[in-house]
Amino acid sequence: MSDSVVVMGITLAYLAVVLWVGIRARGQGSSNLEGYVAGGRHIGVVILFFILGAEIFSAFSFLGGPGWAYDRGAPAFYILAYLGLAPITIWALGPKVASLGREKGYLTQGDLIADHYDSRPLGVLAGVIGVLAMVPYLTIQIAGAGLLFQAATDGLVPFWLGALLAFLVVAVYVFTSGLNGIGWTNLLQGIMMIVIAWFLGLAIPQHLYGGVGEMFQRLALEAPEYLTMPGAKAMSWGAFSTAVLVSAFGGSMWPHLFMKFYSADSGQSLRKVSVFYPLYAYLLIPLLLIGFAGILVFAEAPLDRPDRVLLELVVNVSDFPAWVIGLMLSGALAAAMSTGANLAHTAAVIMARDVLGPSLLRDATDARMVFTTKVCVLVVSLVAYVCALVNPASLVTLLLGAYGMIVQLSPMVLGALFLPALTRRAVSMGALVGSLVFLTCQFLVASPLGWHAGFWGIVANVAVLLLWQTRIEKISVTPVA
Repeated sequence: MSDSVVVMGITLAYLAVVLWVGIRARGQGSSNLEGYVAGGRHIGVVILFFILGAEIFSAFSFLGGPGWAYDRGAPAFYILAYLGLAPITIWALGPKVASLGREKGYLTQGDLIADHYDSRPLGVLAGVIGVLAMVPYLTIQIAGAGLLFQAATDGLVPFWLGALLAFLVVAVYVFTSGLNGIGWTNLLQGIMMIVIAWFLGLAIPQHLYGGVGEMFQRLALEAPEYLTMPGAKAMSWGAFSTAVLVSAFGGSMWPHLFMKFYSADSGQSLRKVSVFYPLYAYLLIPLLLIGFAGILVFAEAPLDRPDRVLLELVVNVSDFPAWVIGLMLSGALAAAMSTGANLAHTAAVIMARDVLGPSLLRDATDARMVFTTKVCVLVVSLVAYVCALVNPASLVTLLLGAYGMIVQLSPMVLGALFLPALTRRAVSMGALVGSLVFLTCQFLVASPLGWHAGFWGIVANVAVLLLWQTRIEKISVTPVA
């Protein structure tokens, strides 16, 4: 039996287990909209911990993160910097959002915005921005799954088929079970990815260098530019800092984060999760170590795609047996699938409730809304799959772009939660202008000073908001208790 067949067998068995767990998680509550979207608002600390963790740690963690450490060195630590701010978001926003959701029946971020500003069009705008940001994020997961399958099976499973297999499994259990399926599969997949990440992160440096300390000693002697800023590819402090800021503020605005806040059984549970959340962030440390391990190994023949460094080290450089490669593939797929499930679920809910709800589905019954949301799961997954087939050059670039878009919702959301004096016209004009500036700097012109395009977008956003606000009424920003 060839190694590729063994790897494929282990991975298919893992996918079957995930599918079984996801479908079995379907409860009676999944048949109504609140149950399908928010799990009946009864999700406790343990499941919340793994759901919120899985939303952050994705295919990017196993591919893009190591790829940046390998390609750039020290600038990759921007990831750890912004993840250190995530617990503040959960602590500050989570309980208030959960309380409002329970009191007023919110299910999406757009519900909160539309109700506070008394404007359904503004809720639609927030929904459109959210979906536009989430499609590239979901594309990362699908592209990552395809790359993982192709490399780990030595081409036995091509890119297109590997991506399709992983996300057919996700689409089926999200379609069937909604948030309940996502919660229980994320518990399984979270444990899987943490164990595999730490095993590989310690085993690869040990095999190649004799240990983590020895690896960094070699790097300090032979490639010291990878251990200091601005790194091997000259990422300036301005670019580094704005990447951290955009990722931190953008991370707090993801619509799927708000939907998980709504699902919590209490604000106290969310604050407990925020305390323990950094434990999940330790997953990135061993994965970044793998990226650093590849710097000297591929010094003479650099990889054309840095995102492949983990795969190349595990499959072609280290002498791991086939069953270990199969577990590696399963663990990495766990990261891609767990995040992909959250994204597909949230984007579908937003499309059905925030975008289609005020128009085509204005008088729809609860049952019809559930069915439409399930159909949107399939549509969103298919769109992201098609996007993944173009084989994006860098998963990190895609992720940074997604954060640059979603961060434009920050003034609008913070206004709804803490700054009631902000008007709907001011926040909507700010979001529109900020999004246009971001898209221009991201795709049409070089971003000034080389800083993150999302930073210039949010600067323009706030400037337009303040200008518009002062034209309408004298701004008063008295925080709400």
